[in-house]
Amino acid sequence: MNNFTYQFHHMGIPTTSKKAGERYSPKFKMYTTDSISEKYRIQFHRFEDDCPLHLLIRSIPHIAYKVSSIADAIMGEEVILEPYEPFTGFKVAMIVKDGVPIEFIETILTEDEIWTPARHQNSIIYPESN
Repeated sequence: MNNFTYQFHHMGIPTTSKKAGERYSPKFKMYTTDSISEKYRIQFHRFEDDCPLHLLIRSIPHIAYKVSSIADAIMGEEVILEPYEPFTGFKVAMIVKDGVPIEFIETILTEDEIWTPARHQNSIIYPESN
């Protein structure tokens, strides 16, 4: 059994509807909106047909947890998104468990820093954010 905790961070919900405030990721060919993230921590993701992400990420809602170690969290699991750092101080990876995608986040950032739109500017996934 792991000796660390899983702390709820957000829900990610695939959608086919355009949402206000979407930002585009050319790396993943997807749109993301944090329109209700600040209070409820829900993100909507809309994917282009040729999005390179795993089908489960594109089709099934996921839950994201903050963990102290992504390496420990994914050990022995079926990884569907290898660990990477979309912006400084914020690492993510995703696994699939019983057909459900689960995201893990390892970060040194505060929640205010994470949800600040400026944090995503010029990041790996949103290189052209304004």
